[in-house]
Amino acid sequence: MQAASRESYRAATERLAAYALRAEPSAVATTADDLLSVAGLLGRESRLRRALSDPARAGADRAGLLGDTLRGKVGADALDLLSGLVSGRWSASSELLDGTERLGVEALLASADAAGELGEVEDELFRFGQVVTGQPALAAALSDSAVPVQRRAVLARELLAGKATPTTVRLVEVALGGFGGRSLSGSLTRLVELTADRRDRQVAYVTVAAPLSDEDERRLGARLAAIYGREVSVKQTVDPSILGGVSVRVGSDLYDGTVLRRLNETRNALAKR
Repeated sequence: MQAASRESYRAATERLAAYALRAEPSAVATTADDLLSVAGLLGRESRLRRALSDPARAGADRAGLLGDTLRGKVGADALDLLSGLVSGRWSASSELLDGTERLGVEALLASADAAGELGEVEDELFRFGQVVTGQPALAAALSDSAVPVQRRAVLARELLAGKATPTTVRLVEVALGGFGGRSLSGSLTRLVELTADRRDRQVAYVTVAAPLSDEDERRLGARLAAIYGREVSVKQTVDPSILGGVSVRVGSDLYDGTVLRRLNETRNALAKR
């Protein structure tokens, strides 16, 4: 987002935080669904999206247009949050769309936070991403943009039935729609990171040839926390093809100490002789 959009979104998150403090988690989850449904509407209706982000129109005028469009279709709390959102300045209509969708996700995370479920949601999203990545046919079925999101969501709900919180299931549905224009895999990764961030944690993606013990994982997390100055959620992937060692990615930082990397470096060095 550009500066004006970032400021408008920041103001909206402050209103959401104040609302989430006084509302029941179930009410916040309902508001989140309303916000996400409006994000879907804005994604489909480009003319409405442009009108609601038009800098030539006063903020109150844009909020009035939103109210006329949505009154009776979403709850009063969602309408209040959305009115504040569109009253701000947006650098592009696409950024208003992204901001609306992100606000819906943040509302879902706020409801899970209030219910004490954020840690579960983070782990469930990561595990679902691993399942999808490990099964190419499943990944293709869930990522097929020629199939409506609602139909793909039925498959996802069947896979997660009895295994995930309602918040996780809803976030997976968001990922199926391409959160922020990302792929399914990219959407799930971003949602894991947003969930961890709400817990004031950094995510470390760790690839190993064989599973780390709980103690080794704890020690690695502590070392990374000392480096990054905040708690770290270690997300472990087992890949025998790396042969040994460990690869760690934190944000844009990559620490690759795998045997496979060292073999490739040796092979490349020999090839240059």
